[in-house]
Amino acid sequence: MADILVIEDDPVFSRLLVMHLEDLGHQVHVAHDLAGARALLDRIAPEAVLLDQQLPDGFGMELLQQIRSEKDAPPVIMITGISDNTLVIEAMKAGAYDFVRKPMDELELDTTLANALRNHRLSRKVHAIAGAGEEAVTLDQVVGRSPQITRLLKTVGSVAASDASVLITGESGTGKEIVARAIHHHSERRGLFLPVNCSAIVENLLESELFGHEKGSFTGAERRKPGKFELAADGTLFLDELGELPLGLQAKLLRVLQEGTFERVGGTQTLTTTARIIAATNRDLESMVGEGRFREDLFYRLNVVNITLPPLRERMEDLPLLIEHLLRKINQRLHTRVEKISEAAWKRLEGYNWPGNVRELENVLTRAVVLCRDDTITPELLGLEQKPIGRDKKTVPEMDEPELISLDELEKRHVGRILEYTRWHKGKTCEILGISRPALERRIKRYGFDRSSKS
Repeated sequence: MADILVIEDDPVFSRLLVMHLEDLGHQVHVAHDLAGARALLDRIAPEAVLLDQQLPDGFGMELLQQIRSEKDAPPVIMITGISDNTLVIEAMKAGAYDFVRKPMDELELDTTLANALRNHRLSRKVHAIAGAGEEAVTLDQVVGRSPQITRLLKTVGSVAASDASVLITGESGTGKEIVARAIHHHSERRGLFLPVNCSAIVENLLESELFGHEKGSFTGAERRKPGKFELAADGTLFLDELGELPLGLQAKLLRVLQEGTFERVGGTQTLTTTARIIAATNRDLESMVGEGRFREDLFYRLNVVNITLPPLRERMEDLPLLIEHLLRKINQRLHTRVEKISEAAWKRLEGYNWPGNVRELENVLTRAVVLCRDDTITPELLGLEQKPIGRDKKTVPEMDEPELISLDELEKRHVGRILEYTRWHKGKTCEILGISRPALERRIKRYGFDRSSKS
């Protein structure tokens, strides 16, 4: 068993915590404020610390930084009843072993404490990161208290400290760019955060967007232009929709990751970059590697740290908080005061499957606010199906024996049919398929579609 230091000002909660830890066989020391904790730390060397954030004479984060700055520092598990997602990230960034919310789940605490003690005894320390003087970044858009969101926040706090490449995966609308911005803002990098949507720019312009170009390197290049790798400097380059990156540019991106060097389009001067790469995709890159559509070496270079965002339907307990947050944001943007939702509308929102995730939720609420004539959203304003879609139920229609074709061939046929349906109106085709104009152009080229051959 171990010596545990509990720093908690609530006498009832601290007593229950001490009794629980003593039942496990631990030797427990208790302090009720920062002064008492520092006095105890001068006399004892605990193997783990349970630290409350709000104390009578200050904040636990101050003591966390002090403890983690010491040689052979014990693991610190932060505990709080405050609903502050930024605090989770800041605690993990400052070197906390883990973060547990009140009311505390005893099994979660026991598992976390056992792991912390084992890791400490094996001298596998968590690196401390000084947060003094850094401007706090409020991550109001990371909303939720579900286990999935809490784990996500812990991961953001942990990976922000490193320079490792990060690959964020998840369905469209889950907030991949928000997470990328969180990692950047909580890192030690002082450069810019620059996003690039790889599906929204045609291939030849995308290369210029990333690496820059020299004057006269192509038609319209009237002057030298620095690319995002130059502009990011010691910052972060966020590559969204990475699965749409053409193979030719994948090779050039790999070189940047391996060597930190590149040339502008049409240039001969070798430039260097220290920008961190965070990439995101809703595509299955591993399958694309198997199909030869994505470089395997690039995939492993980018996938050093993988963060998978949960779809909204898997964290529906966050729905009330999300709706409250989004309504506040929408009202501020539109200068409206729609603050209530009828019971019937709540049932419609809770029963919907949200295939477009948080982005769809925001669009639905925006539509409702625009159409609302008072301060209450009713079901007809939502524009959702009258029959709610069950969260865990899928309607599977009866079907004949499927035609055994590849997904690539299926996509080819579908894109071809939509082009014929719209009479090759590319804007309408993009709208129906839910893809950008450059992504459509790439598919037309890949599948060899020719308008002249269409009837």
